[in-house]
Order: sequence, then C-alpha cells, then structure tokens
Amino acid sequence: MKTRKGYTFRKATAADLGLLKEWKSQPHVREWWDSDEPSNEDELGDTRVVRWIVSTVGRPFAYMQDYDVRGWEEHHFYQLPAGSRGVDQFIGEPDMIDKGHGSAFITERLNALFEEGVPMVATDPHPDNARAIAAYRKAGFREFGPSQETPWGLILPMKVSR
Repeated sequence: MKTRKGYTFRKATAADLGLLKEWKSQPHVREWWDSDEPSNEDELGDTRVVRWIVSTVGRPFAYMQDYDVRGWEEHHFYQLPAGSRGVDQFIGEPDMIDKGHGSAFITERLNALFEEGVPMVATDPHPDNARAIAAYRKAGFREFGPSQETPWGLILPMKVSR
C-alpha cells in the first residue's frame, strides 16, 4: 500500500523474520519493545494482528502493527467501541530516528484505518518513552487516563478518533 507521503506499508511475511530480529536487537528498540513477537510463521498468521513493514524511498526502516482491541478479553482497550484498533510501532534503522518519520507514517496508517471505517485507534507506550509519546501526540493521539500496569507492562493509554 503506497501512501500520500511516500511511505509504503506491506504485510510482513516469513521472509521478514530475520529483518525483524535484527531490528529488535537494536538498543533503541530493545529499550521499549520487550516482545520477540513475531518470531515465527505461526505468530505472523495470528488474524487478530496485521503486521506491516514500513518503507520509504524503497528502504524498509520500520515495523508497525494494528490489532483488534477485542481480540483478548483481558486487554486494557477491550472496552473501546467495536471495530477499534490498537497500534504499536518502532523504527528499526537507527539512522532514521529523530527525522519525523514516526509521526508521519503513524498518521498515514491512521488515515488508512479511518478510511476503512475504524472508529477509534488506541496505543499504549511506556510512560517514560518520551519519543514515542511525542510522535503519537503529533499524529493526534491524546492520553485517556493515568499510567497503568497491564499484563504487557506499564502503559500510558492514548487514543484518537476519526
């Protein structure tokens, strides 16, 4: 999927598992991304989650996923309206950080989700992850509640509506 800003989103495949492993080994990713998922084809096939490799000018540089917030009964966004999605992302290539790419490709994916009829999108960065929080705010997200402990760790709940 090509976007208006020059970002390309393509679904992650088994061929991307090595790239994802490499990105997740980077210190700037490991600091905030404690999951090794997806690490195999079975995890890639989980229909609750759509996983994307994000590229610009033909260069893959980031990972993004969007998921059904009602896919897990214990999920902290389960109460959001039906059809809502959650998002997570990271920039894997260190030289692409702090150049405005994060908020830009997040915005592009949000626009696509809203065009598909998604009523609300939520995200849950760690409360100390200032870079991610700033990118999400720039993309239109706002906090909706205090930081909280979840089965996935300490989070700051943020959401945006269409």
